[in-house]
Amino acid sequence: MMNFSQPFTPAAKSHLEAQLSLFTDMSKKLFNSAQKINELNIQVAQTMMEESVNSAHQLMAAEDPAEFLSIAASQAQPNAEKVRAYQQHLTTIAASTQVDLAKSAETHVPEATRTAAALADEVARKASEETEKVTQRQRETMERLANTQPYSTRQGAQQQAQAQQAAAASRKNP
Repeated sequence: MMNFSQPFTPAAKSHLEAQLSLFTDMSKKLFNSAQKINELNIQVAQTMMEESVNSAHQLMAAEDPAEFLSIAASQAQPNAEKVRAYQQHLTTIAASTQVDLAKSAETHVPEATRTAAALADEVARKASEETEKVTQRQRETMERLANTQPYSTRQGAQQQAQAQQAAAASRKNP
């Protein structure tokens, strides 16, 4: 049985290293993606702030309600285009992240699979060895118990066997 006090076996250590390598690489890809999204959001926020200030100035400069509505309406189309551009950037980042994660998995999963199989083989071998040891200890214990029966039990068993033999002999010779 594997105790915690025992050091990691080479197969277990190799498997843990393969898994850590996979998780580290994937984490880096996800953090890079999150960083790109944050940068995009900051850029959009800055642009929106600047354009809102410019729009407010233009609206305040309007001399009549018709000009005010005309200015407001003219800004609707560019804003819709900016939302589409933002969505396109997000889609590009998501697609790029998906490709990066797939490449990372292609790189690391075969090694993690190989090390998992090696670890499973080692665990099966150790379990078989331990089972054999336990079975052998049980046999030895049973033999010791059989050989160390109290004298009275052995004597009683011998007397019973002799009585059965005598009864069988008396039946043969009436």
